[in-house]
Amino acid sequence: MKIALIAHDGKKADMVHFLSGFKDRLHKDDIELVATGTTGSHIEKAGFKVKKLLSGPIGGDAQIAAMAAQKELAMVIFFRDPLDKHPHEPDVQMLMRICDVHNIPLATNPASAELMFKALTQA
Repeated sequence: MKIALIAHDGKKADMVHFLSGFKDRLHKDDIELVATGTTGSHIEKAGFKVKKLLSGPIGGDAQIAAMAAQKELAMVIFFRDPLDKHPHEPDVQMLMRICDVHNIPLATNPASAELMFKALTQA
């Protein structure tokens, strides 16, 4: 199961905290984490194995969207900061649209991510 992780700058600590609640499950061999570059660095520093892609603004969001379009992802967890401006907002919207088109579960906050994560990781 491959899970994509993205977090805007103001939400990276929230992402690490969220993942820490599932640490035992995430260290299993059947789960692969992929993340945009900076988010991946934060996740890696917290002790998780993660494949880091490009930083979001320079193509990481698009790389994850391509994985979603090819149905390589079980889910996308994208902790967005709705109160800040983001220069790569078109990429963010494209990723969300691709998830909708290809029916890839997408969580944009910890509450929805927890529900989805518990459901998908219990299998």
